[in-house]
Amino acid sequence: MLKRKRKKVSKYRGTRTHGRGDPKKGRGKGNRGGVGRAGMTKHKWTYRTKYEKDQIRKKGFKRWFEEDDYPVINLYHIENLALSGKLENKDGKYYFEFDGKVLGAGRLTVPVVVRAPRITDKAVEKIRAVGGDVEIMGMDSGAGSSQEPVFPSGSEDTESPSKERE
Repeated sequence: MLKRKRKKVSKYRGTRTHGRGDPKKGRGKGNRGGVGRAGMTKHKWTYRTKYEKDQIRKKGFKRWFEEDDYPVINLYHIENLALSGKLENKDGKYYFEFDGKVLGAGRLTVPVVVRAPRITDKAVEKIRAVGGDVEIMGMDSGAGSSQEPVFPSGSEDTESPSKERE
């Protein structure tokens, strides 16, 4: 059975000032701390940080091209997909296409052709070390790796997209 919590007001029954000290202190409107939401950035700030965390504004700005809400995947996860047979296998290479960023954590033991808009330099290095290829699709200026896209042999597009614009 739950124990009932004693109300705070009953703690002060029989005391003259209810814990305020001098009886003259609690008189008047000046003791309330303001009306409504007054003082939320001053003397009621601790209340706001505890109960209204979403009300606290973050300062500064975020540049539009630094969005980081894209999905990410690591090399060890690609390795697991390849070994479990979930990736397409042609000519001894597995093909993996991902609409996000490929990170370089983990080991890769099978050659994989990875196609993604963003790939870290460490991931490119590890993919190429085991005989895989990297295709960087839809490169934005300022986002992703500085690597030029590499197309697998037999592909119709042998030029990089940046040379076509010139």
